[in-house]
Amino acid sequence: MRVRLFAKLLLVILVSFCLPARASHIVGGEVTYRCLGSDQYEITVTIYEDCLTGLSDAIAQDDPAYINIFSGDTALFNNPYHPYDSIFLKPPGRVLVPTNFSNACIDHAPATCLQKAVFTKIYYLPPRAKGYTIVYQRCCRNASILNIINPSAVGATYSCQIPPASKAICNNSAVFKNYPPQIICINNPLVYDHSAIDPDGDSLSYEFAPAYSGGTDGNPKPAPTLLFDTVNYRNPYKYYNPMAGYPQIKIDPRSGLITGTPNLIGRFVVTVACHEWRNHVIINTVTREFQFVVTDCSKAVVANIPQYSTDFNTYEVNCSNYTVNFVNQSKGGFAYYWNFGDTTTETDTSTEFQPTYTYPDTGTYVVKLLVNKGTTCPDSITRYVKIYPVFRAGFDYNGLQCPGSTIQFTDKTSSTYKPIIGWAWDFGDGDTSTIENPNHIYRQGGLYKAQLITQNYKGCVDTLTKQLNIDKFKPFAGDDTIILKGETMNFNAKGGVSYAWRPITEDLNGANTANPYKTFNDTGRFAYIVTVTSAYGCTGEDTVNVWVVNYAAAFVPSAFTPNGDGRNDYLRPILIGYSNLNSFDVFNRWGELCYHTTSTDALGWDGTYNGKRADIGTYFWIMKVTDRFGKEKLLKGDVTLIR
Repeated sequence: MRVRLFAKLLLVILVSFCLPARASHIVGGEVTYRCLGSDQYEITVTIYEDCLTGLSDAIAQDDPAYINIFSGDTALFNNPYHPYDSIFLKPPGRVLVPTNFSNACIDHAPATCLQKAVFTKIYYLPPRAKGYTIVYQRCCRNASILNIINPSAVGATYSCQIPPASKAICNNSAVFKNYPPQIICINNPLVYDHSAIDPDGDSLSYEFAPAYSGGTDGNPKPAPTLLFDTVNYRNPYKYYNPMAGYPQIKIDPRSGLITGTPNLIGRFVVTVACHEWRNHVIINTVTREFQFVVTDCSKAVVANIPQYSTDFNTYEVNCSNYTVNFVNQSKGGFAYYWNFGDTTTETDTSTEFQPTYTYPDTGTYVVKLLVNKGTTCPDSITRYVKIYPVFRAGFDYNGLQCPGSTIQFTDKTSSTYKPIIGWAWDFGDGDTSTIENPNHIYRQGGLYKAQLITQNYKGCVDTLTKQLNIDKFKPFAGDDTIILKGETMNFNAKGGVSYAWRPITEDLNGANTANPYKTFNDTGRFAYIVTVTSAYGCTGEDTVNVWVVNYAAAFVPSAFTPNGDGRNDYLRPILIGYSNLNSFDVFNRWGELCYHTTSTDALGWDGTYNGKRADIGTYFWIMKVTDRFGKEKLLKGDVTLIR
């Protein structure tokens, strides 16, 4: 997968602005499939949900799940084989995952609640030269993850591949045998079997793999693409070194056994890839992503103020006003004491669970939370709060809103504290920029959401989105035409509000209209060009070709290729100078009627007979037409079907 640098920048800048929506409940997931025969596959999306601290509304919105299925031999990014399809929760619904935790040395195992949501659907997926890729994306993760930067603003992507198959053989994905562990105790040796079973008997190997980002708070269930990026791991963690431990946490590539001794409390995203090998080649990779929770199992109270800023140990950078709403993610507490770090007063304290405080001035403040103060089981935490209002993103755009025209974007961000040091532009058509005042050209008409994310040197971040209406301008001069000598051609241009035709001749009536007409008294080939102007002022040209012939004629191709590639897929006659098509019949070599029509507007014969693809070879056609004088004529010929 390719990693787009802009996506990384956008992720870092976006976090502190979008976090108040925190739909963080995704603990992990995986995508698998089962071959049912007859080119049918049962696709399964499994999501692990945090039912202890995850938002119930966000969990409810997991159903249905949405996937895209991409075929390797089509236009991958614009033309999924099954676009944005819904998969509903499999009966009987969500299943509570057992903790499977027991340790005689632990007195106080932490509370957990993990449930598994399974979504299944059957798809018809005929063999493809490059197989299929199944992609599911969702937002968001738990905010307290340690090995990912700004995890609560980072969604997840789960995918797998169906390899190329034949009619006789289709693949089943490997399936992991065990539930992931919910509780891992610090300084206790970890031994966890993360192996899988393959129904086809393929050889399996294992390794730690990158986790991928997916949806956002603004778009929690996006239409999945193949352009997903790896998450930003916080140093010193990497996907191949996802947890702190001594001995280091590792996975056996043959057995899938994860071992090591974790020595740091926290949540860690761990992704395991299971590779299927057949004939010494990897044919599919199934990944499972999960959060390994390392805890001091005997510690009952944990004070926690979340970190919603990318700045070191900072709860929030408030660039809108002086008031801060505090979030308390502490566990095991029954009494709370806050000190907001305001040195101008002695009343900057609170005993509320989640208080609000208004600071008197700009600056950086040290906030401290004590949980169960004065008891035998207390805990505390400190975070920074930074107050630097006012910062508001803004921009203008100027230029002709036409396909191919240059639009000038100008940053109009207002900031009390300058300089502004970052610009992340998303023009809504897949292109981006990081310069202050970029130019951009939209190649096609349509509605586009242009977005600017700006940041100043104090860490303030804001986002503004505006909608641009680029004219869906497509000048059209009309279809190329064949007519008889002496007939009058009625032109039919479209796409604008004004028209200018050339070449201008005396017998071209209405050269400045959409529908001029001309009588052709000479044979030959003639080209007429129209300049079209739209209501937005967009201009463009198109050409119509006119072929003038002496006599009536009927044209039937000598061969056609009904293979579904969009070129020469249908067989149909073209009539010039005839008043009516009485019948057009196609017969195979045994004289069986394969196709019949009486309309020149019919799509044509698609190369099938009795609902099946007709054999390659020669076919015979008979056509009855009526000329302009009312006389019927019989025409015959043959055509070769090629695939």
